[in-house]
Amino acid sequence: MYPGLKAPAKVNPPVALPQPTDDGEIHILPVQGNVYMLVGGGTNTTLQIGKEGALVVDTKGAQSSTKLLAAIRTLTDKPIRYILNTSGNPSHTGGNAALAKAGATITGGNVAGANAGWGATIVAHENVALHMADDKSADIAGSPMDTFFGEGKDLYINGEAVQLFTQPKAHSDADSLVFFRRSDVISAGELFVPDEYPVIDIDHGGSVNGIVDSLNRIIELTVHADKQEGGTMVVPARGRLCDEADVVEYRDMMTILRDRIQDMVKRGMTLQQVVAAHPTRDYDPQYGTSSVAGWTPDKFVEAIYKSLAKK
Repeated sequence: MYPGLKAPAKVNPPVALPQPTDDGEIHILPVQGNVYMLVGGGTNTTLQIGKEGALVVDTKGAQSSTKLLAAIRTLTDKPIRYILNTSGNPSHTGGNAALAKAGATITGGNVAGANAGWGATIVAHENVALHMADDKSADIAGSPMDTFFGEGKDLYINGEAVQLFTQPKAHSDADSLVFFRRSDVISAGELFVPDEYPVIDIDHGGSVNGIVDSLNRIIELTVHADKQEGGTMVVPARGRLCDEADVVEYRDMMTILRDRIQDMVKRGMTLQQVVAAHPTRDYDPQYGTSSVAGWTPDKFVEAIYKSLAKK
């Protein structure tokens, strides 16, 4: 156990938190404005619809693409115009090819409204394209055709400004968050998963400081409504719809755990010693069960340690 962190004399059983069930079906949750959250099939998908068509953020895994498209068609018969990816994970990009094929890109400066003759435009950070190129199982037809680097990229569709913000070295080196300005909704991707520890992909440039910076970026963009509830809504990679207060609580947890492990690194403790000290013990009942196979609290601690020890 982490020195200085004393266990209570009597340990109460952890509170059983309600967990979202994934029955393999796609469930539609209206968020606000013209934005919807499509739940199920692994990861959450964010959908914006309007007179110009549909914009989809993250297309789940390939096995869910048929059901995802069917769910979108219950809300709009307009073509899918854009697909945005918040990361290069197959669970976020697997349905790209199928949904792009079912869509159409606008040409003529969005004034003529004519179709360009190909499917929806897939937009993502350039590292998403690089990761997909390295993945031999990825469908090349689902690779981003419009990539960006630096601060991010802006779009305008259905009467709304949509901004992609690059979040470097967070979950990986290919993360972005998407902000729907008029609807006041943020799609956070793997940067925020409210009831689980975040996956930090060290092998692909992830870092704990990048995660904390990303959470602070989300908090900067969000504005709460009455008594800290409501206001800007946040769609996470998995789990329930959230608001600013949820992100603040999660950011505080991540900052505390980062600082604990940073102190242990500074005192020369080895990875084995840090893992054996269980620095996440008091947070494990709430965040320690992951829907990502193999992502245990010990793996989470190992990733934090390695990202801090690199400095």
